Amino acid sequence: MKSILAVRIVLRGKAHAEWQVLVSGDRSAVKDDQYFIDNRSLIFGKVDRQDGPAPILPRGIHHFPFKFQLPQSSLPCSFESKPGYVRYYIKVTLDIPYASPPQGMKYFTIIGPHIDCMDDQYLKPIGALEKRSKCCLCCKSNRVVLQCLLERSAYVCGEALRLKANIKNQNEKDIRLKVRLLQNVHYSVDRGMLGVQNQKDVQHLVLEYIGESIRTGSESQWDSADGLVLPVMPPTLIGSCRLLQINYVLKVCVDLGKGDEDLNITFPITIATVPFRIPNCNKTPQIFYSVACDHVEGGRYIGPEFLLGGHVYDGSQTEQIVLYRPVYVSVRQPNCSTTGTA
Repeated sequence: MKSILAVRIVLRGKAHAEWQVLVSGDRSAVKDDQYFIDNRSLIFGKVDRQDGPAPILPRGIHHFPFKFQLPQSSLPCSFESKPGYVRYYIKVTLDIPYASPPQGMKYFTIIGPHIDCMDDQYLKPIGALEKRSKCCLCCKSNRVVLQCLLERSAYVCGEALRLKANIKNQNEKDIRLKVRLLQNVHYSVDRGMLGVQNQKDVQHLVLEYIGESIRTGSESQWDSADGLVLPVMPPTLIGSCRLLQINYVLKVCVDLGKGDEDLNITFPITIATVPFRIPNCNKTPQIFYSVACDHVEGGRYIGPEFLLGGHVYDGSQTEQIVLYRPVYVSVRQPNCSTTGTA
């Protein structure tokens, strides 16, 4: 038997940002924390030692039920990167008289914030037109026209971007269509040193399409169809965490070749957590949860505290085990055919 004063449990949600800066030739760290949840509960024992003798916990396996209510406010998603993270965990501490308290921690993933592809603001098609002429816009010779239509602006990972483009080439040389989806992550630290840059921006290429050459005097129509499938990545995160923001941008570009500035159209893309549903269809998309791909923020980095093994002992390499990685929503759309008239 063992004397145990108390079993305490903590539920915590925390964001942390930190990176090194160079000040007067010396390296220093700028860092900041933000707490979203910090709830505590006593699930066994006494609050105060003066309440009487410590209770005795008999030998064996013991189960202590507990529950915490998550806040109604929108929580930022779990996220891991080298400059910053958002983590949620439960920590259990055993208060043992005259001994160091043993602790155990369990990390878990929050899927958020709630962003629904079916919201009206995301269902509206977005069109754009861009022209380029070497002499003037009213001149039809040496002119390139790019016209785009984005069917909707919000997608869940696993869905395909719905984009159409029409390109007219009256230029004297061949041109090419390029489509890129970019991830932008902005880190910000409030409690920095005076005169030090307390912001950090990171950009990654999520996916890219490069089309065939479009000859002089020709017109090309392109439909992304199911060709631009989104890999697994963190959702758009704006406003719910002051230390980091995540947004995505779709850049549609006509490469005019060397010596000429490219023709560009930019669309904001929202990575959502609730998928698109086909109207008048009883089937709903099947949801999967997976770690982010390894070429975006949220999937490129694993904290050393979540890595076990991998060290060299007597010239041999041990297998490395990952203890925790956050997961994100992914979807596989079912085939759905409806009958009747709209």
